[in-house]
Amino acid sequence: MTGVIDVGGGMRGSYGAGVFDWCMDNQISFDHHVGVSAGSANLCSLLAGQRGRNLYFYADYSFRPEYMSLKHFLQTGDYLDLEYIYGGALTNSGGEYPLDFEAMLASGKTFEIVATDALTGLPHYFEMREMQQDDYGAIKASSCVPAVNHPYAWKGGLYYDGGLSDPIPYKRCLDAGCDKVVVVLTRPRDYFREPAKDERMAKLQYKYPNAAKALTFRSRLYNDQLKDVAELERQGRALIVAPDDISGMKTLTKDKDAIVALYQKGYRDAEAIGNFI
Repeated sequence: MTGVIDVGGGMRGSYGAGVFDWCMDNQISFDHHVGVSAGSANLCSLLAGQRGRNLYFYADYSFRPEYMSLKHFLQTGDYLDLEYIYGGALTNSGGEYPLDFEAMLASGKTFEIVATDALTGLPHYFEMREMQQDDYGAIKASSCVPAVNHPYAWKGGLYYDGGLSDPIPYKRCLDAGCDKVVVVLTRPRDYFREPAKDERMAKLQYKYPNAAKALTFRSRLYNDQLKDVAELERQGRALIVAPDDISGMKTLTKDKDAIVALYQKGYRDAEAIGNFI
């Protein structure tokens, strides 16, 4: 079995969009899928066979004030409008570019979406079958950025971005029985997180102390997991697909040229997957 992980990263997720469009163009598929944050949305389109769909979200829709804006944050306390992105306006069956949910289910593949429980600070893994047509709460939960969004409420829980508690969830693939894992990063493979920014953001999470604790230790966890994956790669059990440069892009960067360039880089870099699997 071969697994694939997309760690997300906001607008840097365009890199993964390029990777998976290459996979669709070359009939490359995986057995088990694990998505974090924007990476979960990328994998939905992959499983549904909707080539090119993800790029519209990064390079077009994200520039709309309804998608994310300071104005929306000041009005609602949420910088990202998750309902607009992954709900009725864009993603639902009546939306502008709906997810082919039936095709995704019909893929016959397994798919986990990682979120962070805002109350416990622990990872929560949603399975694809927990979603229903036009109810994509797992994606919204996984993509809920702390400090700029309220936690997302779904199925009786409150959730933040899965990257807080399990940023590179390679163990989920190994536990599912995968003997090979493709790990799609959205920063260079030699990038290690510094704790300062996470610690500053954690101070804004005073209502959710366990989520704040997870955020405080995210850099350490990410760095440890990256080292583990690098060791698996040396053993021939993993492949890291990562950009050599991101041109200074941050999570919520609005720079169309940089977004498209990163998509194109992902498309080119994905060629390594063919040899690996």
